[in-house]
Amino acid sequence: MVLRKRNGVRMVRIRVIFIAVCIVLIAAALGAVLYLRLGFSVTDAVLVALCLPAAAAVYSAVAADKRERAVVNQQVSELVRGSSDLARQLADFDRRLGAAEGKVETVLDKALAATAPLAGEVEELSRLVKQLADLVAAHDVVLARPGGDDRGAPHAAAGAAPAAAIASAKPADPAAAPAVREVAAFSGLDKDAIIAAVRAAIEGGRIDLYLQPIVTLPQRKVRYYEAMSRLNAENGEVVAAADFLPYAEAGALLPKLDGLAVSRCVQVVRRLLLKSGDIGLFCNLSSATLTDAGFPQLLEFIDANRAIAPSLIFEFTQGAVRAMGPAEHAGLAALAGRGFHFSMDNLTDLRIEPRELTARGFRFIKVSAGLLLKRPGAASTGVQPAEFSDLLGRFGIDLIAERIESEPVVVDLLDYDVRFGQGFLFSPPRPVRPDALQGVAGDAAPAAPGGGSAELVHAGSGSN
Repeated sequence: MVLRKRNGVRMVRIRVIFIAVCIVLIAAALGAVLYLRLGFSVTDAVLVALCLPAAAAVYSAVAADKRERAVVNQQVSELVRGSSDLARQLADFDRRLGAAEGKVETVLDKALAATAPLAGEVEELSRLVKQLADLVAAHDVVLARPGGDDRGAPHAAAGAAPAAAIASAKPADPAAAPAVREVAAFSGLDKDAIIAAVRAAIEGGRIDLYLQPIVTLPQRKVRYYEAMSRLNAENGEVVAAADFLPYAEAGALLPKLDGLAVSRCVQVVRRLLLKSGDIGLFCNLSSATLTDAGFPQLLEFIDANRAIAPSLIFEFTQGAVRAMGPAEHAGLAALAGRGFHFSMDNLTDLRIEPRELTARGFRFIKVSAGLLLKRPGAASTGVQPAEFSDLLGRFGIDLIAERIESEPVVVDLLDYDVRFGQGFLFSPPRPVRPDALQGVAGDAAPAAPGGGSAELVHAGSGSN
């Protein structure tokens, strides 16, 4: 191809040179005839002979311009025809697209009309199952009143999860603390005696650690765990954190309780990381710990374990975060400076400043499914719940829906683009075996209800 192109260029050059030579020879011959035969002077003969090449050059230029104009006109005509064909094709495509959209809308309308009765039946079935669960829970409470486990206790407030699900190693917001329900282990004791009993339990090592998984949606693979505290009373009753934390707060025992929880959470995280590096643990803290005199010692312990910072998330309530002052913010900054991130839960409304929370190191927000889906009785919100996940995502914060207890709730949450879920539907909180808190020699596994044990599910496993 290249050789052929070069040969073509060479032939064009030869032709041009040949024509030029011919014109010069003709001009010279014309001048000689005029001088020798017709008696013109030398000057006149030369001038007339020079006019011939000039006239030939002008003619050649005019002819070349006409040829170029003809080529350009032909190309323009072809472009106009091509544009017309494209316009007709676009019009045809638009017509077909409109027809396809109409068909899709028709199919969707038919599908919605066909599934509407089924959705109503599922909702009714969910309501009946919920009523049955409430009746069973109330029956368990009646049976357990002489003593024993408190995990069958009814909800403490409308829209709340079971007591075991909301129990966590941190105090409720003092300004909005719910009334503490009757606990058999504290029956007949005054406030000071209960505080003394809680102090004795903490010092006697009778505070157990429970884990509840946080799963991805819709895959339901375990991605995180939340650590929760339970108090083992002297009579054998297991007391939920929501029932003993107000007394721990009144007795200024929260920093000591948080220190114990942090040390155990570090051991659990190390055990989890042996099985998978893609898993994390939420550890609850109170704002009182951030300003306690023993906080520097806790920082030293945390600093020595900063290698696990990406897998250990410290959690605070919304009320505690809103009540934080300069001293608490300094404590948060000290933790964030060591690579740790934070989570906020117990939201009563969605009026938050995600930009400010991100700047302080918050990477997770936990919202109850009832509040997010605006169930009856949910508090008023400052943002549309359907847009909440997208709003948080723009600032690098993941939304976790908690207190999930039924399948229809999961379906609704998927419409809100919620990526993580937590609740009794996936698994109740389970106690960690004592050997899991003693080094990393054995397998960490939470004990199953009834005294058995189940292997601790690591990241990447199946659903709970």
